[in-house]
Amino acid sequence: MSSISVALVDDHPLMLAGLTEILGKHPAFSVTATGASADDALDIGLRLVPDVFIVDLMMPGNMLDTISKLVAKIRTKILVFTAMTGSDYAVRALNAGASGYVLKGSSAQELIQAIAAVHRGDMFITPAFACKVIEELKRASLRKMTGAEVKLSIREDQIIRMLLRGFTNRQIADALQIGEKTVKNYMTILMQKLNARNRLEVLLAAQKLEAGADPVQRL
Repeated sequence: MSSISVALVDDHPLMLAGLTEILGKHPAFSVTATGASADDALDIGLRLVPDVFIVDLMMPGNMLDTISKLVAKIRTKILVFTAMTGSDYAVRALNAGASGYVLKGSSAQELIQAIAAVHRGDMFITPAFACKVIEELKRASLRKMTGAEVKLSIREDQIIRMLLRGFTNRQIADALQIGEKTVKNYMTILMQKLNARNRLEVLLAAQKLEAGADPVQRL
């Protein structure tokens, strides 16, 4: 059985040397090239087409853009190996085309498992970090789903903000000096716009939209 060809790109010389030594001694892998920048990664990929790329995100150049270019041009798997613990970084890397996201500080065995997983077509995320990434993916999916479609009027926006503060329909009606029936009509409209089935789901959708970069347009 042929070994899995691996290219390593990291701008920290000691990290790069350590990875090269660990993987070079493993019978399942062959380290075909190393680099220290996004430009190096693109050059290595187009010349050698390794089975798996292991890359850091924080390097000279735009690594996310390079990941997108590599997966579009060649048949390779990208495994991000980084100290960036923000779930938004992981989502951006996965959306760019990476197949895995492993945090530095993980064991060598976990990294080896990740390489094998992405090579066979699976996705791998550091287990202790995976829940955060899944939640961020859900939020990103919601923003993508609603961002181009949801347009709230000024009144609807006011009602959303009152809901987030725990106002009842009666309290909303009193504050806005409108009828409670009118508030209920607005709630029906909001349920349709936010793809919610009840008041609780409207509130949950509103919380998620407020938590991120709010894509809802106000008219």
